[in-house]
Amino acid sequence: MVTLSTSLAKQFREVYLNGTWIANTNLKAELNGLSWKTATRKIGELNSIAALSFHLHYYVAGLLNVFEGGTLDIKDKYSFDLPPITSQQDWEELQSRIWRDTERFAEHLDAMSDDKLFAPFIEKKYGNYHRNITGMIEHSYYHLGQIVLIKKMLQQEK
Repeated sequence: MVTLSTSLAKQFREVYLNGTWIANTNLKAELNGLSWKTATRKIGELNSIAALSFHLHYYVAGLLNVFEGGTLDIKDKYSFDLPPITSQQDWEELQSRIWRDTERFAEHLDAMSDDKLFAPFIEKKYGNYHRNITGMIEHSYYHLGQIVLIKKMLQQEK
C-alpha cells in the first residue's frame, strides 16, 4: 500500500538519487563524473556546483539529525560554508556523504507515520514534518535546476 510517507520518500529519492520524472535528471546523475575542478569553478557571482551540493546536503543532514533524535542545529547563514575542496578525493567524499545521508533520510521518511508527518516539527513556528519535507524536496529541485544550468554554462566555456 502506498502511504504519504512512502510517496514522499520516493519523491525525495527521485530528486537526489534516481529520478527523471520532474526534471528529467537528478542530483546524482548531474554530479556523476564531474571533476572537482569543474565542481568548484565559479561563473561570475554564481555559486559553484560544489557549493550548491554542499548547501543541499547541509539541510538534509540537519533534518536527518532531527529524525534520528537530535536537535535542530542548522542555520541558514552557515548553509554555504563549504569546506575547501582541493582534490578529487575531497569532492568524492562530499558526494559519498550526500548519497549516504539522502538514503538514510529517505529510509526515515519510508517509516514515518501520518501522525508524525502532521506533528509539529520541533516548534510550532516551523510547521509540521510534512511541510518541512515537501519544502526540502521543492528546495532541492530549485537548486538542481541551478546546477544543471551552471554545468551547461561551464561546458560552453570549454
